[in-house]
Amino acid sequence: MYRIFVLLMGCCFSLNIHAQLKVQFQCQNAVSGKAVPGVTVTEDGKATAMADTSGVAVLLVPAGTHHFSFSAVGYEKAQLTIHITHDTTLVIKMGALAKEMDEVVIVATTRNNQSIENAPIKVEVLGKEEMNEENGIRPANIASILGDVSGVQIQQTSATSGNSNVRIQGLDGRYTQILRDGMPLYDGFSGGFGILTIPPLDLQQIELVKGSASTLYGGGAIGGLVNIISKRPTAAQEGSITLNQTTLKETDANVYLSKRYKGFGYTLFGGYIHQNPVDVNKDGFSDVPKLNSYNLHPRLFFYPKNTTIILGYNGNMNHTKGGDMQVLKGSSDAVHQYFEQNNTTRHSGELVVEHHFDSGKSLYFKNTVSDYTNDFADAQLNYKGNQLSYYSELSTLIPYGNKNSFVGGVNVTGDQFKATHQNQLIPIASLNNNTIGAFVQNTWTIKDQATLELGLRDDYHQKYGNFFLPRLAFFNRFNAHWATRLGVGWGYKVPNPFTPWYMDYTPDKIAALPASITPEKSVGYNAEINYKLDWEGGNSLFINQAFFLTQIKDPIYGTINPDGTLFYQNGNKNVLSRGFDTYVKAKLEEWELYAGYTYTVVTRNYLPQQQFMPLTPRNRMSFVLARDFEKAGLMTGLEGSYNGSQKRLDGSNTPGYMFMAAVIQKHLGDHVTVVLNCENLLNYKQSNVEALYTGSVTDPQFKPLWAPIDGRVVNLSLRLKL
Repeated sequence: MYRIFVLLMGCCFSLNIHAQLKVQFQCQNAVSGKAVPGVTVTEDGKATAMADTSGVAVLLVPAGTHHFSFSAVGYEKAQLTIHITHDTTLVIKMGALAKEMDEVVIVATTRNNQSIENAPIKVEVLGKEEMNEENGIRPANIASILGDVSGVQIQQTSATSGNSNVRIQGLDGRYTQILRDGMPLYDGFSGGFGILTIPPLDLQQIELVKGSASTLYGGGAIGGLVNIISKRPTAAQEGSITLNQTTLKETDANVYLSKRYKGFGYTLFGGYIHQNPVDVNKDGFSDVPKLNSYNLHPRLFFYPKNTTIILGYNGNMNHTKGGDMQVLKGSSDAVHQYFEQNNTTRHSGELVVEHHFDSGKSLYFKNTVSDYTNDFADAQLNYKGNQLSYYSELSTLIPYGNKNSFVGGVNVTGDQFKATHQNQLIPIASLNNNTIGAFVQNTWTIKDQATLELGLRDDYHQKYGNFFLPRLAFFNRFNAHWATRLGVGWGYKVPNPFTPWYMDYTPDKIAALPASITPEKSVGYNAEINYKLDWEGGNSLFINQAFFLTQIKDPIYGTINPDGTLFYQNGNKNVLSRGFDTYVKAKLEEWELYAGYTYTVVTRNYLPQQQFMPLTPRNRMSFVLARDFEKAGLMTGLEGSYNGSQKRLDGSNTPGYMFMAAVIQKHLGDHVTVVLNCENLLNYKQSNVEALYTGSVTDPQFKPLWAPIDGRVVNLSLRLKL
């Protein structure tokens, strides 16, 4: 019996020695308590894990004493020695090296967990703080905050529907690729009302790349890329309700809830917008359409060993109707008949799997399927179009050596469009696009001061064949104050008749693509120099001077046929966009200043005359001045932008104009925030200069828009933090 007892004890002792215990580290900013993503966990000098975007890293270790080190860009190195006897969760407080947010923001768009400051590709980030502020100012969508970025122009393409697109560096909106969590959802026919259906309360941050970015995410990012990053749950319960009312008869209500538990987490966003039609300039037509919009975005997060699994659904129903005010009031007659109605629905599902190996390597799988339908009607046409889009990707991130990294992956993307009509033939009844691609990217760190990045992508399109896209980027920090970036990248865009134009055209007015049309190909160059200065009291100054040049070969442009349809064809000479972008960011005690100036010249060399790009200001300036009275719980801000003269389609010049806005935000305790905001303080409208339409009331022909049409707007919002 004694020998058996000794044998059993020995077996138990052996099992205890070899048992693997689960240790979970929650990496947090030592001051704010916010999650710190991208933290590398090492033991005995060997990388063992990397924290995910929620700041969580998981290890399996044997029982005993362990010495861990924690490092992340922009943070002081942390160390921990602990004797581990059971599964445990530990909070690791990371001290920031500097107070500048630019030091610690980790970007997702570059795919390799780089800091915003040292990324070879220039990525501009509108972070969680900006999203919270925008939620109080413009809770309905992100169009306004994107337009505040220098070099980015939000152009309204329809006076009746209110639809808009994002233009970067003076190029058309079809050259800007819109991503949601790194996946394309807003292209072709499904691009309609894209940014108008995304509220800021649901977002962690927005990342912008100006210039060619097609190597990592495929065709379309010739002018630039906008990556919209959704929130993820943290260990702290988060809940907020935003209620908003404007003087233009808009009512908003948004709710967000999230929480992360040990092996499970969730986020839930729900939103509703109601807008009554308003005729601001009293010409008989709505300048703001009637709108009812519903948003629902639940996501479930599961955290098995070293893995994050995300299951999500995103649903949006958007009902707009604009046009003759008598029609909108239900009083149409033989003269008052004009209206435009868009009933859109978007249902998207996502599956994301992220696995982090003990060696620091990561494996990612992303998949999304999106179904978009637009039921369109006007006085002459009833039309229903549907686009089913899909995207699947498998990729890996492999850190190695001294801060070097390798990224590689494959993806499949495509869409299927079908249309039905009731009362007349339409030129495009169906359309398909399918592309398979592979990409690699290697990043070398040279003596901790310079970074060289080489990216290669090869795409194969079912109809247009093969596209090879190299990219080279270089970053060098000369010292604590000066740094520079250089880059060149190739891109392409396959023809799609539904991509954004400077005006919206009804489906019966878009001609089918000719058989001879070919894809557009581009090469883009960028160069910049940065200066940064920090001094006592948390004060700082940052200056960025950037230069850009993009050349598009075989550009696709539209002409109007005698029957009034929009016909696309290739130009035999290039489109050339070039200019420079200057911005200054400064913090002095409680004051913050952002000022930017963009000079852009775009020429369409395929035209024999009037080679200008219409509706593109050559000179654009903007600024934001804000002060935070922390003790009083008060924040005030003033922003403005000057848009220089633009060319109309006929070559005539528009006047330049100034746009101003002001905001006051007050915290009432820890749970209530009140925001009073005024947009377009100077009440500048395009209708102050010219009529918005020509022709008759029965059949109006609306002009392209180059300035606001909704005038001065005041809104009052209330945010409740649960």
